[in-house]
Amino acid sequence: MTDKSVVLLSAGLDSTVNFYEALSNTEVVLALTFDYGQKAAKKEVERAKLIADMNHVKHMVISLPWFQNLGSSSLTTTGGSVPQVTTDNLDNKEASKQSAKAVWIPNRNGVFLNIAASFAESLKANMVIPGFNAEEAETFPDNSFDFMRATRKAFTYSTANHVNVQCYTITKTKVDIVKMGKSLNVPFGNIWPCYLDLDRWCGKCESCQRAKRAFTAGGVNVDDCFYKG
Repeated sequence: MTDKSVVLLSAGLDSTVNFYEALSNTEVVLALTFDYGQKAAKKEVERAKLIADMNHVKHMVISLPWFQNLGSSSLTTTGGSVPQVTTDNLDNKEASKQSAKAVWIPNRNGVFLNIAASFAESLKANMVIPGFNAEEAETFPDNSFDFMRATRKAFTYSTANHVNVQCYTITKTKVDIVKMGKSLNVPFGNIWPCYLDLDRWCGKCESCQRAKRAFTAGGVNVDDCFYKG
């Protein structure tokens, strides 16, 4: 019996690679993109829809504007600047902790997964697939395997069909994920890893810097991915 899945697709590197791996292993019945007032919402929605449409998967945007009223994340506050970390500082744990604190949104991934599980159960899908990774799990606990395992257990109580949480990249670094994406023929030029809504990736925010480093180490020309900066 083929697994059916709902994929959380932000169009970033991690979620896009998980989406393509899910296409290889499951029947993807829905791709969900969340608009929670983040600065890059327009680009994320645009690119996620493009990726889903290319693969003939139904795409849905879930609007969660109330997230903007929670905390003071630089991802959602008007006029606030997002963290910029140099490539040399990407492995500096203290710098990463400060950057994570600046973009933290209370229980964001918890809310996302619970919404996805509701859709999964209603669509008779037995799996939800987020885009987590080992590199960011060091500073974002809601990217970790422990978080995923705890959520799996919670869903045995909150979903009638015991929806599972699966993530194909949870133990991988960004470089590993790029290599995995290459093997899946992921069209990297269609992704949007940037924290901002610009014509091209800003190339300066931490997310862009991590993507740039991973693409370079993974043997992918970043110019082919619309990187500029």
